[in-house]
Amino acid sequence: MNIPRSVLALVLLGGLLAHAQAAPWVAGLHHMTLADPVDDRPMQALAFYPATGVPHNMRIDGYPLDVAEEAPVALGQFPLLVLSHGNTGSPLALHYLATALARQGFVVVAVVHPGDNARDHSRLGTLSNLYGRPLQISAAITAARDDALLGPYVNDGKVGVIGYSAGGETALIVSGAQPDLDRLRQYCLERPSDGDACKTHGVLIADRSELAPKADSRVGAAMLMAPLSLLFGRHALASVHIPVLIYSGDSDQLVAVDRNAEALARKLPVTPDYRLLAGAGHFVFMARCDEEQHARMPALCKDAEGVDRRHIHHSLQRDTAAFFSQALSAPLLDERSAASAAPRQKQR
Repeated sequence: MNIPRSVLALVLLGGLLAHAQAAPWVAGLHHMTLADPVDDRPMQALAFYPATGVPHNMRIDGYPLDVAEEAPVALGQFPLLVLSHGNTGSPLALHYLATALARQGFVVVAVVHPGDNARDHSRLGTLSNLYGRPLQISAAITAARDDALLGPYVNDGKVGVIGYSAGGETALIVSGAQPDLDRLRQYCLERPSDGDACKTHGVLIADRSELAPKADSRVGAAMLMAPLSLLFGRHALASVHIPVLIYSGDSDQLVAVDRNAEALARKLPVTPDYRLLAGAGHFVFMARCDEEQHARMPALCKDAEGVDRRHIHHSLQRDTAAFFSQALSAPLLDERSAASAAPRQKQR
């Protein structure tokens, strides 16, 4: 049967328009500078957001990104997520997750924790780091809502927090957990070979004794990956009344699963969604490595045989978006619904 060319052209055009309407936004990248609440010095953050424009390949601190730098924000009102990286790490190690969430309608602000990042280790093992990190997350929430580019497009609802490794500890504190420092001392007596948790032999340096753990009532959900959480017993977690999604690998070589993620899942007052990944190690949550990264940091790039980091990341992206969409009562948006939404003047 011969189909008239005019009919065929209309069918093809309809298909293209439908694909364009359903396509996600691109991930924008916005550089932010805010004051560190610990010492009022400048603190950096990277914001990933739903953007219009053309993404470009770029490299920041060795990580390859495909983003539209400082591009216009897509029209809409988007939920805010804040990301806390691990000790001596970088939020860019989770760029695949941040950009995927941005393309699905979330604003993700990733803090570079002062004194505890890939370039600066000066606050490791200190109270100013343990208690300062949650304050930095709170400062990032305020800064995002006040930001000239992002603020008009961030909704007024609850905020989600993403924490990887020590960032999980940070996310729990900002969600209401109260660290029990005696638990760290006892753990390090039992397992002194744990070089990651017990670098200071279970005793934190009291450099800022006036600091204390401070929760943020704006936080409404948390997603944790390989969380460092041994500081929290059941009583210490009693005030964490939010939905929590936990991922951990059962072959984690840095953060002992039995004393961290597994124990946390049992003790949280609101039963979390706990997912244990067979064969996965601590670094499976970090972005997949290219050849240059494989050569520079092979231990962070290689997974056990049978562990598919690409597949895990695809599931992580999908499930994290669905979790925060439900937990924050923010349905995943597409461009059709966003086109009718305009930015509004926010109440501070």
